Amino acid sequence: MKVMKLKVMFIVGGLGFLAFLGLLAFVAIFISNEEHSSDSSDFIHDIDSISVSADVLKHQPMVEKYAKEYGVSEYVSILLAIIEVESGGKLVDVMQSSESMGLPPNSLDSEEASIKQGVKYFADLIQSSESKGVDRNTVIQAYNYGGGFIDYVAQRGKKYSFDLAQSFAKEHSGGTKTTYSNPIAVKKNGGWRYLYGNMFYADLVNQYFHSPQFDGETVQLVMEEALKYEGYPYVFGGAHPNTSFDCSGLTQWSYQKAGISLPRTAQRQYDVTEHIPLTQAKPGDLVFFHSTYNSGTYVTHVGIYLGENQMYNAGDPIGYADLTSSYWQKHLIGAGRIKQ
Repeated sequence: MKVMKLKVMFIVGGLGFLAFLGLLAFVAIFISNEEHSSDSSDFIHDIDSISVSADVLKHQPMVEKYAKEYGVSEYVSILLAIIEVESGGKLVDVMQSSESMGLPPNSLDSEEASIKQGVKYFADLIQSSESKGVDRNTVIQAYNYGGGFIDYVAQRGKKYSFDLAQSFAKEHSGGTKTTYSNPIAVKKNGGWRYLYGNMFYADLVNQYFHSPQFDGETVQLVMEEALKYEGYPYVFGGAHPNTSFDCSGLTQWSYQKAGISLPRTAQRQYDVTEHIPLTQAKPGDLVFFHSTYNSGTYVTHVGIYLGENQMYNAGDPIGYADLTSSYWQKHLIGAGRIKQ
């Protein structure tokens, strides 16, 4: 989001009080979705997975449409992460892109208009970055700071760093600081930022690309793939990202990415695994259930066991589940180990 300098004229009496309230409202909108951010490193390298909310994922088709139109289809994941930071997918100006047009915040009156402008603006930043030889994190930070940050980095080594983001904000704020309680900021500097844009912006976007670490190379590969679809809806018969997934479609697709071939249905996957009690299950095993719906087979549901009574499965939506809940305990069959 391109940052505009706010010129607030302090007026005595009732008008001054209203101006103060208006400023507070803007700040609340600007940082509201950043407060749940977690720690991340300064750089994005190879992006293979993304974990954003269902409210953001519902905008994916529109993002893909305009990413294709503006020639940035390979950056759909970054654009979705930007939406997560800017609005959590919940505001009309979902990409907070009105300021990149020189308009006041939240001026665009439809989600599509916001996404179209946001993607176009991002594409312009990509084009500028390529001509000046800077990296992708510079582009991400520039979405918040404006294109001037690309020139700033290009003149200082052409590679993003948090120090450059901080110094840019310091220069443009005149050194004015404000308290910022986001966990990323608290960990980095105790909880403050310069009063110009958000010098943590690249960090805020980066966090949505960091997959959890799992024990074992195979389960890591499986979960890196499966986590791409967290928040997707359950679709009966679904077995592909284009359609979303049902339970066995998700396991089949995800294990295939780790070089493991599974049959298509939960019952057939159960039939080809070594059956073990849940107490002996290890991360990467499958976990099976009966009678979750009337399918005409004994086994009706399957998930990926993660350890500590947690599984990842195509519920509705796709995501994590606690196996100690009364529902899953009622339907539990046990675990299945894939035969190598």
